[in-house]
Amino acid sequence: MQIPANHFRHALREGRAQIGCWVGFADPNVAEALATCGYDWLLLDGEHAPNDPRTVLAQLRAMAPYPTQAIVRPVIGDVALIKQYLDVGAQTLLVPMVDTPEQAALLVRAMRYPPEGIRGMGAALARASRWNQVEQYVHKANDEMCLLVQAETVQAVQHLAAIAAVDGVDGVFFGPADLSASMGYRGQPGHPDVQKVILDGIATVRAAGKAPGILATDPALAQQYLDAGALFVAVGLDTAMLVKAASDMARRFRTAPTPPVGGGGY
Repeated sequence: MQIPANHFRHALREGRAQIGCWVGFADPNVAEALATCGYDWLLLDGEHAPNDPRTVLAQLRAMAPYPTQAIVRPVIGDVALIKQYLDVGAQTLLVPMVDTPEQAALLVRAMRYPPEGIRGMGAALARASRWNQVEQYVHKANDEMCLLVQAETVQAVQHLAAIAAVDGVDGVFFGPADLSASMGYRGQPGHPDVQKVILDGIATVRAAGKAPGILATDPALAQQYLDAGALFVAVGLDTAMLVKAASDMARRFRTAPTPPVGGGGY
């Protein structure tokens, strides 16, 4: 049995933009349904959604038959927690609130087996190795890991070039909501000052040879970021899509005239 190839990471390194969707329902049925929709990647959110290693494990299994790549966002960049997510089979992590190159360097080491890193050896217990049935898993795993870090504070922006330059960081994701709040524009991610920082940041990350990413549910804004050089862009959010579609349907029929009684077969 061979180790699964991280197609998402390979695409980023080749400069091919990857379009994704945020998954917050923490449910394997939702993850599987979205995995059939044609996105390059799905983000399983453990920072603001009620996910943990067990719920992520169920969603990874649900997504496994499909070509969509799973990205897992832990609640924090903790070495022990990262070990758990990698062992259940995650190959790409998006770690929030990374403000310094030192933090980024520690995360790189957390995602790699020694001597390159500090990931704990325990592959016999891990789904990632298919319980030691993946040939030479501990020797090949480091080459399939993909680390994305989030820049979402003024401090992170100040250190952005150094963070992006860390060997082993594959991409930097900009969090417009947290970044705007950190800049003093809480609730205004579209403020011109915030947008300038993001667009300048995309250029900085590309100049370092790494992949910039962002979440933008407005199609015009998402295209603007892609045109600026972003390489992984989430264009939808499952919770928001369901609420909007359900609300639109309810409004349509609440405002419609009352149909006449009788007649129809259903």
